[in-house]
Amino acid sequence: MSIKLGFVVSEFNRDITYMMEVEGREHASFLGAEVTDCIYVPGAYDMPLAIKKILSGGRVDAVVTIGCVIEGSTQHDEIVVQHAARKIIDLSLEYGIPVTLGISGPGMTRLEANERIDYAKRAVESAIKMVQRLK
Repeated sequence: MSIKLGFVVSEFNRDITYMMEVEGREHASFLGAEVTDCIYVPGAYDMPLAIKKILSGGRVDAVVTIGCVIEGSTQHDEIVVQHAARKIIDLSLEYGIPVTLGISGPGMTRLEANERIDYAKRAVESAIKMVQRLK
């Protein structure tokens, strides 16, 4: 039986998150996992509600987040990632289901974001390893 994954994908910086999603889906397939649920959200800050919806559905073994937060002229990028990451951890603990962090940033340029597209692959690998180790 294959591992079932849910994806929550940010549409902000979609040129980058699209490539991250493609790599994540391909890597999941390569590792024998199946992406059965996918919800697109406006940005990384909006992920927790979508994660909760997938987790409460009870159809997945883990959730993978995919997002990209690029540095701006204020500390907004740091605040967004910090609060999203904290809530993502809380949801994983609340439901007892792995939710992995495939959000690149904060504090990076667009060029650095392009160099970190493989964060999605890492998040997929983490999800699969956690499912296997917690069974």
